[in-house]
Amino acid sequence: MTHRRMIAEICSLLLIISLCSCMDLGAEDDLQNAKAFLVKYGYLEDEKDYSKTQLAAAVRNFQWTAHLPVNGDLNDATVLQMHLPRCGMKDVSQTKWLHGGPFYTNHRRKRYTMKSKWYKRHLTYQILNWPWYLSSRQLRHAVKAAFQLWGNVSSLTFSEAAGDSADIRLAFFDGEHNDGARHAFDGPGGALAHAFFPRRGEAHFDNAEHWSLNGKGRNLFVVLAHEIGHTLGLQHSSFKNALMSPYYKKLGKEYVLNFDDILAIQMLYATEGAPSNGKLVQRPGKDFSMFEDWSTENSESSTKKTSSYCQSMFDAIMWDLKQTLYIFKGRNYWMISPSGNVSEPQLSQERWKKLPAFIEAAAVSGSDGKFYFFKGGRCWRYKGSRLEVGFPRKCSDDGLPRHPDTALYFKPLGHLVIFKGDKYYVFNEKSLTVEPYYPRSLQDWKGVPHNTNAALNHPNGFIYFFKGENYWTFNQANLKVSTSGKWMQDLSWLGCQNS
Repeated sequence: MTHRRMIAEICSLLLIISLCSCMDLGAEDDLQNAKAFLVKYGYLEDEKDYSKTQLAAAVRNFQWTAHLPVNGDLNDATVLQMHLPRCGMKDVSQTKWLHGGPFYTNHRRKRYTMKSKWYKRHLTYQILNWPWYLSSRQLRHAVKAAFQLWGNVSSLTFSEAAGDSADIRLAFFDGEHNDGARHAFDGPGGALAHAFFPRRGEAHFDNAEHWSLNGKGRNLFVVLAHEIGHTLGLQHSSFKNALMSPYYKKLGKEYVLNFDDILAIQMLYATEGAPSNGKLVQRPGKDFSMFEDWSTENSESSTKKTSSYCQSMFDAIMWDLKQTLYIFKGRNYWMISPSGNVSEPQLSQERWKKLPAFIEAAAVSGSDGKFYFFKGGRCWRYKGSRLEVGFPRKCSDDGLPRHPDTALYFKPLGHLVIFKGDKYYVFNEKSLTVEPYYPRSLQDWKGVPHNTNAALNHPNGFIYFFKGENYWTFNQANLKVSTSGKWMQDLSWLGCQNS
């Protein structure tokens, strides 16, 4: 064996050892995270060491609850399920079964807490605080509807408390909020909310989430209804389509309450003595399609004209080549002229046929002035108001991410740039594909936060990024954020300072 060959083989061996070490470290991280998850949600007792048998039993029970193949292996599908957004309450109230046999062999477990229920039929609730971008009217409407959902199928009635005293209190918090380390919120994703069984009567929601009642973000109504179920004494359901299933689900066209939800609430609060003015029937989700139409400009109590995009975060924003600003929210859009005049809200579909409501990103090409819209995995391209042939198309098949955060035209590259999480994609408008060597890390855009809501090129040469109530100004000359602030207060060209 020559000296050169020996060195090459040693280098190869060192590379293999290094790769194996990285894989082992990754596997060890997954194991430790999985143990923490299984403890947090009641599948393991809070101990430091577990036998392989105990760990496998806990994984099997979690897999059964999550409707995964039950094999006890900490495989990719199981690890992925552990990272999905969900309720922060335990899935199982006790862990005795670890030593006495698995519960997934039972056909049904008791899901309601007989020792923890309300012993009166009329309950009051109080909303302690809420995110700045949700109007009081919207939130109260959603909370009332969420309580009514349970009242429709039980003997319970609910009303908002007039004073400071209430049976059930709803509040939004960040991170650790004096509920103990297990209940500390973990930022966007993960645990969205948690609650306490009767008769403490509290439900807490993670303020770091972007909550929504009619578009981009976590659907607050669904999470409200779920957590209220806990405050009434319900535990998690093993039925995948039940509202009390632990994992977050979007508000769909089908039934909001599953038969298992109804059976559980009626076992706790029998329907005898139910209010005569309400039918005890399951209420379908389509009855709540009105949530999609909630906007402050439709409020009958509104006495002045206010652009509703000024009351909460908009869906998308862009500037066309004539320097007209477009702001999109829900089914509507507003135009702001170069002189600062704000138009009345107009229906997007009346101008751009076949364009869906609640778009997720939009941009105008700086090369030809065409309009691009993105939602889910699809994209739309318009020349003026005319939808071009071949659109909408499934752009996710061409390499773009599903559910993009925002989009803009970046003149130095001569292409559209699509942002998603901690990455960005450069989109070729001619080939309709992602450029080679992309996506790249958002670290290239120094100071721009992850998961922005909207972005646009300003005629002043700066790029503005928006997230929640904040904005960041990106300097294209030195490729980093130069200023930041509150967009409603600081950016007069958005037309919100008199709202």
